[in-house]
Amino acid sequence: MRLGADHVRVRVPATSANLGPGFDALGLALALHDDVEVRAVASDDVVVTVEGEGAGEVPDDATHLVVRALVAGIERAGAPLTGFRVHCTNRIPHGRGLGSSAAAVVAGIAAARGLVADPSVLDDAATLRLATEFEGHPDNAAPAVLGGATIAWDGGPTPERVQGGVRAVGLPLHPGVEATVLVPTARLATSRARGVLPAQVPHADAARTAGRAALLVEALTRRPDLLLDATQDALHQEYRSDVMPGSWDLLVELRDAGLAATVSGAGPTVLVLSESSQRERVDAVLASLVGGAAEWQVARPAIDTTGVRVRRVRGGSDEVAVRG
Repeated sequence: MRLGADHVRVRVPATSANLGPGFDALGLALALHDDVEVRAVASDDVVVTVEGEGAGEVPDDATHLVVRALVAGIERAGAPLTGFRVHCTNRIPHGRGLGSSAAAVVAGIAAARGLVADPSVLDDAATLRLATEFEGHPDNAAPAVLGGATIAWDGGPTPERVQGGVRAVGLPLHPGVEATVLVPTARLATSRARGVLPAQVPHADAARTAGRAALLVEALTRRPDLLLDATQDALHQEYRSDVMPGSWDLLVELRDAGLAATVSGAGPTVLVLSESSQRERVDAVLASLVGGAAEWQVARPAIDTTGVRVRRVRGGSDEVAVRG
């Protein structure tokens, strides 16, 4: 395998994982994007520049997460390594439960897809598998790759001729479903949020949550009026309340007011799923609970239905979309 391009641009969406009961399985892509530009250069040097989120905080060399994923993708494709100039324009908040690390990984692998001569070796399925090797679970990577609402799962060992490993499918999201995110100023490391989860939960809680996760698929695709019931969770959110008390308290208040609020990913961002016809009521509840609060930023991004996008740059400005 050889390189087929030396300059690519990638756009990848933010994501919200779990959506309440769909722990490590369900996810949603949001129209808040990071942009990554990669140039292959005739040297071994790697230089990373960052503007926006993480500027001055993340590495500026080969240890940067985008570069690590880029290198892994090129190696997986069997193409030769070279040096890189990488520029990241980051808009996805870091440490807030909006999939910033998954976005970086998917962006790096997608950049490799654009650079190699045969992009099909890093198609969506291969990208998801490789991204999951970095992330450990596919719930953020799946919507970042596919867009929209997704269900991801690990097929595990399977008989010959049956595809195993990590897989994902997109859901036909109901056009009336909207997402509102309440992003706090405080950050929370995913490792800390996952570290407080118990090794075992009561069978009744697991059974109840499994039922709600099944109902959530119906609510997202055909019956958004069921979102409040469908987003009830007993597996992870309350266990994390001590490490994100402000988010937990707000979530309880929002649900008491009748809104389908969940912790976004590992938190501490709070996600509200609602019907577009109820926008005025949602806005009124949010205004009463967080209106003017400096510690919360409220946004209503559109649903990103495309997922990661890759374009090869030719002649400085001419761009050609790359499909896996």
